[in-house]
Amino acid sequence: MAQDQAEVIMVDTDSDPEEIDSSTEAVMPFSYRTDVVSLSSTEEIIPAATPATLSSNGVVSPETENSDDVIFVSSVEELNPPKLSKGNIAYEVNYNGRNIEEICICCGGLEIHSQHPLFHGGICAPCTEKFLERFFLCDDDGCQADCAICCWGSSLMICDDAKCCRCFCDECVDTLVYADHSKEIKDTHPWRCFLCVSKNVHGLLKKKTKWREELKQFYDQESNSLNIYQPLSPWERKPIHVLSLFDNITQELKRFGFLGKSMGNGRLKYLDDVTDVTRAHIEEWGPFDFIFGSTPPVAKSYKHPSAWYFYQYMRILQYERPPERSHKPFFWLFVDNLVLDEETRDTASRFFQASKKTFWEVEAVLIYKRSDDIIQNAVHVWSNIPSVNSKYSAASSYMDLSLLAKKILRTRIFSQRPATIIRNFFVPLKDYFRAFS
Repeated sequence: MAQDQAEVIMVDTDSDPEEIDSSTEAVMPFSYRTDVVSLSSTEEIIPAATPATLSSNGVVSPETENSDDVIFVSSVEELNPPKLSKGNIAYEVNYNGRNIEEICICCGGLEIHSQHPLFHGGICAPCTEKFLERFFLCDDDGCQADCAICCWGSSLMICDDAKCCRCFCDECVDTLVYADHSKEIKDTHPWRCFLCVSKNVHGLLKKKTKWREELKQFYDQESNSLNIYQPLSPWERKPIHVLSLFDNITQELKRFGFLGKSMGNGRLKYLDDVTDVTRAHIEEWGPFDFIFGSTPPVAKSYKHPSAWYFYQYMRILQYERPPERSHKPFFWLFVDNLVLDEETRDTASRFFQASKKTFWEVEAVLIYKRSDDIIQNAVHVWSNIPSVNSKYSAASSYMDLSLLAKKILRTRIFSQRPATIIRNFFVPLKDYFRAFS
């Protein structure tokens, strides 16, 4: 997995900077202790005057014939229920007969808030929030940044199917499937994940038949800020048709397999100037599935005022905007390379928050690349791609963007195009459009 990950700050252009507090790190939702009887404590059960021996049939029995004290070694596990953790899941199902839908399959908690959207099993409130914030986050290597089950996990196994970007952590796999199954997966090449294979049941891990529909419903019911289109199955996905304005993102999309020379690959039309482009042109060239736009980078000369690029992008976007009740996936993304003034940024935010019903109610996001303590490059982004509006583990903060732009102008490494900063946001499009390895 990629180690160098862009830092992201959610920017509320309407908020007073004094009202914004730093976010805290995610914590485990439970921390209580279960009293257990350890094997060493069995001395209290067997009288001290009665020494015990282990017989051949696995029974601890007293040497004296008159004692009735007997403890089965096989019952030790029953005397020692594990502390609340993922390891608690198998114990509750196998020994307590609890339904897995009454257990959070992300952390092992028993206070259920909802049902996991991808697999049969419950999910608690803290894990629900974590799932909503992180499920669509992806790394620069084209894969999911977190485990598809718990949306955390430190050691991840990546699905080798080119049409998939999911990952699963060792702990979830070893707990829900069986012990050390993660080691077997790492020795399997290629490995197709639990969502890609036709088999639905792997130990306690049972895939939901209509998990894509369930995922959409989960976000509809649980998220107040992020709306998504229902992901499509591989045979429903078609090649993507992209309109790229003012910056050519061909290389970024090729990196993830959306564009290529093969028949059936996606198409991209790049326009550097749209002054004379009319609705008739867009209808002739389209329809488009994704419209990308960008202001020129900091320190680059440009022939139009910086605000021109935003207003022209909005004009073209209106031509392709789908009907309000349309369920056809349609995505857009606009990047400001910190050249817009505050008034234009505020206008942009109001425009992009125009209609929640068509997935346009979004927050501005500030993404920057840092080397040591120096910010080398930064961009301001609006988009309805779910990965953009998911939350990274970065503190919300106020930044003087004009001052930041001046600092970048003095220190930036100009070998990196601004579009490369946000290319990992394109990865979730694999859930909607055909991608090739």
